[in-house]
Amino acid sequence: MSLRPTLETRKAIPTMEGAGVKLHRAFGFQDPTELDPFLLFDDFRNDRPEDFIKGFPWHPHRGIETITYVLSGSVEHGDSLGNHGTLGAGDVQWMTAGSGIMHQEMPRGNATGQMHGFQLWGNLPAAQKMTAPRYQDVGAAEIPEVIDDDGTRIRVIVGTFWGQTGPVDGIAADPQYLDVSVPAGIRKSFRIDTYRRAFAYVFEGAAAFADASAPTGILLEKEVAGQEVNIRDLSGDRTLVRFGTGDEITVQAGPDGVRFLLISGAPIAEPVAWHGPIVMNTKAELRQAMADLRNGTFIQPSH
Repeated sequence: MSLRPTLETRKAIPTMEGAGVKLHRAFGFQDPTELDPFLLFDDFRNDRPEDFIKGFPWHPHRGIETITYVLSGSVEHGDSLGNHGTLGAGDVQWMTAGSGIMHQEMPRGNATGQMHGFQLWGNLPAAQKMTAPRYQDVGAAEIPEVIDDDGTRIRVIVGTFWGQTGPVDGIAADPQYLDVSVPAGIRKSFRIDTYRRAFAYVFEGAAAFADASAPTGILLEKEVAGQEVNIRDLSGDRTLVRFGTGDEITVQAGPDGVRFLLISGAPIAEPVAWHGPIVMNTKAELRQAMADLRNGTFIQPSH
């Protein structure tokens, strides 16, 4: 076994999307090779309806797949193919935009006004970018959960782990998408295929993602009182942890435990031409997509 080193830890950045939805972006619109096959990850957890209620009105997608995971509240969605529905707490939606789709996502808070969830964008290889759009909505009850003897819990959303296979399949990036909860003080290792790019996203509690015997955190350089010093820092809420190559990652949960998403996928290793929600391989393909939007041919006829 070889332990994957932690290449980087960084906080998600506050941003605004749609018609004024406040969210935190862990990565996206940066170097697409960094976490290939993944392009973008947004954390749209909000506790005030005014921060999300205007939602994401009609907008196009082409050349990508999206995975939306709702923790609390709900998301009403509809598209140009006539599909519509509502994602509730614990539900997942996988959408392949393929050749092109127009859709909208309108979040609604729960009884206390909370709307919590995440959206991940996966790239499509060139051979699949112009495939027919399709959906898969998965209810919370369909997602298997495994509980280890030490209290570690894993919801297997996509892929196979600890003998359980998630209900979402057919994604080009072939991801493994796990919702992991590790109790306070527990040190745990998780296998990841050597050839996959991998990251963790912490959203509850804190932990050290290193081969540590105690939750002392990762040694980081920070500026304190105007001077650069080395300090140990636990990775807490809204922290992205990017891993290098290896067979497994190790996490040491902090005093309140930790809950994080552990996501990995096989790199596509193709050129990326990117403009907002449209991701192709060449600038010429991007120009064609823009022309299709202008002349009304963006939505391809079904066969």
